[in-house]
Amino acid sequence: MNSMNDNAHNGASEAELGFLKEIVRMLPAGLTVQDAQGKLLLVNDVAAAQLGMDGSCPSPDLAQRREACERALRAGHPVTSEEALQDGAARQVLLTTHRPVQLAGRELLISASADITEQKNFEDQLFRSAYFDELTGLPSRRVIEHRANSLLAGDRGERFALAFLDVDNFKHINDYYGHTVGDALLVELSKRLGRDLRESDMLSRISGDEFLLLLSPIRSQEEVAEFMQSMLERLTAPFFIDNSEVFASTSVGVSLYPDHGRSFETLRQNADIAMYRIKNNGKGSAAFFDAGMEREALARMKIEQSLRLAILEKRFCCAFQSKVDIRTQAVTGIEALVRLRDDEGVIQAPGSFINLASELGLIDELTHLVLAEIVKSIDLINDTFGAEASISINVAAKQAGKPEFMRSFAQALDDTGFPQRFMIEVTEDAFVAESHFQSEILPMFRKLGVGISIDDFGTGYSSLSALADITADEIKIDRSFITDIHKRPRSQGILRAIESLSEALGMTVIAEGLESYEELAYLQAATKIRYAQGYYFARPIFLEELKLATPASSESRASVSARPMQQNRQGYSRASGYRR
Repeated sequence: MNSMNDNAHNGASEAELGFLKEIVRMLPAGLTVQDAQGKLLLVNDVAAAQLGMDGSCPSPDLAQRREACERALRAGHPVTSEEALQDGAARQVLLTTHRPVQLAGRELLISASADITEQKNFEDQLFRSAYFDELTGLPSRRVIEHRANSLLAGDRGERFALAFLDVDNFKHINDYYGHTVGDALLVELSKRLGRDLRESDMLSRISGDEFLLLLSPIRSQEEVAEFMQSMLERLTAPFFIDNSEVFASTSVGVSLYPDHGRSFETLRQNADIAMYRIKNNGKGSAAFFDAGMEREALARMKIEQSLRLAILEKRFCCAFQSKVDIRTQAVTGIEALVRLRDDEGVIQAPGSFINLASELGLIDELTHLVLAEIVKSIDLINDTFGAEASISINVAAKQAGKPEFMRSFAQALDDTGFPQRFMIEVTEDAFVAESHFQSEILPMFRKLGVGISIDDFGTGYSSLSALADITADEIKIDRSFITDIHKRPRSQGILRAIESLSEALGMTVIAEGLESYEELAYLQAATKIRYAQGYYFARPIFLEELKLATPASSESRASVSARPMQQNRQGYSRASGYRR
């Protein structure tokens, strides 16, 4: 009986042992056991595959593992380390724990490995997205900032340069060729910009079309200027992308350490300021920062803050200038002109803020504010100018090319309930730009009965063939052609040509900037032009002034011809004497 029980017990032990061996063999983690001399006593299937012992792949270099094993045995406590096993192009990363143990009087080392390759790949991806630009592979802003701060902290007296680079007209390239070509251009551009850099230099892409370049060390400003010049020359050759020949340039501002700042942010800001000077003065070249630029930037910042605050507080005001029939003196329409009250309450002309509003992306809101002001004051406008007078609103060429804005503006005009009263004034470059203004945007306004006026005609870039395709209602001849027209034969010839052209195309002609009796007399005697706008008839009148004026009777609103011309002119130039 005892022998039978012993045999049963031994059988159970062998079965149990076989079961355990099978579990160890099939464990999802790599497991090895070795003695103090490094001889492998047990290797499961996963470990055999990891270490190339199953013949499926060449054995990887195990020097790193042997060193970790010896360290664990010497220390007498577990050692955990990452192992990168390279098999050709493929990389496997293991997280391995080596644990020394005493078993049956023997010193052994048990090693367990988990495959963390996917996790490491994901971590690497996160690292690259945090520190490197995905499109160009260039270091990110935080990397170049860290590098600059390291140089500043070291403070070994080494000079370095920080350059701010901005691609010129990149939005237009994107709009014309598409974003795929735009992205490819940035990649090719970064390759050209990065050529000839030293190991100690660094090029970084910090946003869409903006780059930072760190040149360290440098000996002189002249050395940097020479490098910038050669870099810009490399960009003059066209880029061949997707069967297109694309030309691109960059505007570059440069600041030097320690001359122009002792912190990364100051150096970056000053390089940015210098770059803006280039943008405003022709683009495609480089400039070094100087103190005068800082004063300009501060003045610009003051205007920018004032502009943002004015929009927030709705501190813009509208003035209205009439369009007059020069034969009858009747007012046929008015143009709404936007003005800004600055912090001191002084009225600023649009020249000081319109371009900035456009650059800052505030121009759309500004145009909607003008419309809202007109709608709010429509009864007063009707009482003053007459309910039949057309109302012109200026739309910048950049806005005219933006379908999303123009759709919203068309809707806002329709929502007034009297869209046919309005006329939008755009400069001629809106028609000839690659913006589909003529084919896609104009029909929206035509459908509503909104008129189209070409403003400042004669100062843009349109050709006669382009003009022949334009379907506008009105041409406003720029004041540069009207000033002293009576004594300028060349301007008279141009005026006759424009007059004939507009007549053939069925457009009304308006002379802008009429300021003297002599100019008026010439237009009446030598041209067929019927309409004019200018200080001779009326200066722009503010809504506040209209509110103070006595309401005009319908008789006086019909015409101003009953009074002598010179009296009319004086009456128009005084707010209290204004009559329609």
